[in-house]
Amino acid sequence: MENTKLDLDNYRSLLKEYLLTKNETALYQAEQFSKLSMQHNISPEEIIHVHIEALKELYPDLTQEVNDSLNFLLEAMISYGLAYQEFQTLREKQSELQSEISVAASMQQTLLSTVKPEIKGLDIGAISVPANQMSGDYYHFVTDKEDDTLGIAIADVIGKGIPAALAMSMIKYSMDSFPENQRNPSAILENLNRVVERNVDPSMFITMFYGLYNPGNETFSYASAGHEPGFYYHGDQDEFEEIEARGLVLGATDQATYRQFERKIKKNDCIILLTDGVTECRIGDRFIERDEILQVIKKYIQLPAQEAVEQVYKHFERLQEFQFRDDFTLIIIRKEV
Repeated sequence: MENTKLDLDNYRSLLKEYLLTKNETALYQAEQFSKLSMQHNISPEEIIHVHIEALKELYPDLTQEVNDSLNFLLEAMISYGLAYQEFQTLREKQSELQSEISVAASMQQTLLSTVKPEIKGLDIGAISVPANQMSGDYYHFVTDKEDDTLGIAIADVIGKGIPAALAMSMIKYSMDSFPENQRNPSAILENLNRVVERNVDPSMFITMFYGLYNPGNETFSYASAGHEPGFYYHGDQDEFEEIEARGLVLGATDQATYRQFERKIKKNDCIILLTDGVTECRIGDRFIERDEILQVIKKYIQLPAQEAVEQVYKHFERLQEFQFRDDFTLIIIRKEV
């Protein structure tokens, strides 16, 4: 407290010196005083109060109007000081929260990381970019060394932030715990649906598409839990077909069942899976049409799969002026032989 009083007395001296001599050194010392005042937690209204007292000492015959205006300034600074303290407290809390979110985002990347597999006869490309620090999208590859099958999961949480990240972590580790003889898409979704229904808040739903490629008979089996429809590219015809599969979102009811579909995969054909962050891209205030999305994908479909998904992403990134409103996830799988 003694240091604080000494500093305030010093302010009086600096003000008097400047008003009487216009000495620039006093201005510099006033700047240093401001920094010290912050360190000693001296409020703005305290400084204004000392300023007024110093003026009255120097000019005891101040007019009533000047005195009233100084009192008005003091009252204004009292309100300002309280508001500023609240603002600083909010900034500190925001900084702490931002730090926690950064840690959570880093943990999410580690927990949900998946390795893009090298599968003979397949060219695989995948990209997933969050709109914010925490992603509500998720994709995962599951390989079986015994029969060389490839499982592909792509999901989207209806909801964002840390709760979505926790839900996705639960999905991933639930999938990893399933026996290898229960990799059929319909069984996967039915098991996950029960997990979500029991453990996730009723206000949060998860859409998911799960497919299984079997190189032995060159078939792709799949099922969907309310997920954004993907596309099938016919290489010989250079045409796209929507992959139709219907089903309830995960967590809606514990009695949900999921119909499984199957199709033969030919050489140079592609399976294209995505989330609604791709289909809900905007041009100004208008959502892009699915035909427009296909035109962009078609432009790059002949490139290596990884290069293709990256080029499509860059196209939409430029289209939206480098500001996505939703997480962007796109997978392209091409049969080469």
